[in-house]
Amino acid sequence: MKAVVVNYRRGRHTQNPHQMILKAEGVDTKEAAEKLKGRQAVWTSPAGKQLTGTVLGAHGNKGALRARFETGLPGQAIGTPAEIL
Repeated sequence: MKAVVVNYRRGRHTQNPHQMILKAEGVDTKEAAEKLKGRQAVWTSPAGKQLTGTVLGAHGNKGALRARFETGLPGQAIGTPAEIL
């Protein structure tokens, strides 16, 4: 399933580079997002390196996903495609 990296998971004063917000194709509700919990998320860098993570659950009510990556993603990852396996 294709997804787009939207942003870091963040608060008012902090951001967590290991946790990202993803928006998956065809997922528009919180319930649909919760069904993807536990799946693997993969982001491929321009050099071809694959960084893997796990979908933790929904973020908000519109179907966004929270994913924790083993290695934090760089800022250049925002707006780029990812994949949910």
